[in-house]
Amino acid sequence: MALNTSCNFPAIFNFGDSNTDTGADSAAFSLITQPNGETFFHMPAGRPSDGRLTIDFMAERIGLPYLSAYLDSLGTNFVHGANFAVSGATIRPSNKSRTGGGPSPFYLDVQLSQFQQFKTRSQLIRNKGGIYSNLLPKEESFDQALYTFDMGQNDIGLGFFTNQSPEEVKAVIPDVITKFSKNVQAVYNLRGRSIWIHNTAPIGCLAYILTNFPVNESEIDKAGCATPYNEVSQYFNQKLKEAVVELRKQLPLAAITYVDIYSIKYLLISQAQEFGFQQPLVACCGFGGKYNYSNTARCGQTVVVDGKPVFIGSCADPSVRVSWDGSHFTEAANKFVVDQIATGKYTDPPITLQNACNRNSSST
Repeated sequence: MALNTSCNFPAIFNFGDSNTDTGADSAAFSLITQPNGETFFHMPAGRPSDGRLTIDFMAERIGLPYLSAYLDSLGTNFVHGANFAVSGATIRPSNKSRTGGGPSPFYLDVQLSQFQQFKTRSQLIRNKGGIYSNLLPKEESFDQALYTFDMGQNDIGLGFFTNQSPEEVKAVIPDVITKFSKNVQAVYNLRGRSIWIHNTAPIGCLAYILTNFPVNESEIDKAGCATPYNEVSQYFNQKLKEAVVELRKQLPLAAITYVDIYSIKYLLISQAQEFGFQQPLVACCGFGGKYNYSNTARCGQTVVVDGKPVFIGSCADPSVRVSWDGSHFTEAANKFVVDQIATGKYTDPPITLQNACNRNSSST
């Protein structure tokens, strides 16, 4: 049984990719435009979704404000934490540039370096006093904070988009996981003790994979997902869970929670109608093809059809859709994910987010 002592986390520090990016990529590179943000924020809010992301719902459950992106210099308040996640980020660095179709330059090592600087400089600024001191976390908040990780999907996707076979992508996963573990150890060395790790989603159920990598009918499962690609996600998750077991041995003072995001998302996609959702594989905001997704006509862009400009907007009701734009979830789907996390059924140890500071011997 998990302990029931509520942790009262004063802050969250998040590391990740677009699944939890609350504005970094939009601030650093290209502004996220309408219709993103339409459901909750009623305007683009730096998130690749119609509304809130999982990290937003997690902050709500802990009773904290939404996290400001570390890279967003305008109107940011870091008292209750900071978000280092950036869309397109990978765990391992890549030699492909972002402009050349590669991942974000803000891979996990860089995010960790930014956190280290943030921790040091925030206290220097607080000690000086002045108007900025009230926008930064107290020193004790770093020890008491929740540290969340949600990365890996782009490491897998990048392999596919550089023409690697599923077996070739699998071959590099152990090295990816080793690099991930080193960053968790670095957070621990910086006195991070409550560590919350999401595994990766069933990538073979996402429109951007299904559109770009057609597979044989025999390789499509009952949910309509591409089995060879999902098997790579499952292998990643297997290696990640093994790493978490080792990290618990190496970091005895840490409370490390492993969260099975894969199973939650596959449950939603494979049984969408039971949960009030429709067309789980089809993008709500997209254009063309079986999955309403195209590499050249993305959500929020304008394309020319029969000589006339057509704005690519959202579907009639995003609240009953799972896929927002072919690679990210809708707000409704993100809320479903966090509601399932809250049951404790998909966490190891079986613990709620609010109790994630409690070390538990029943974890495996």
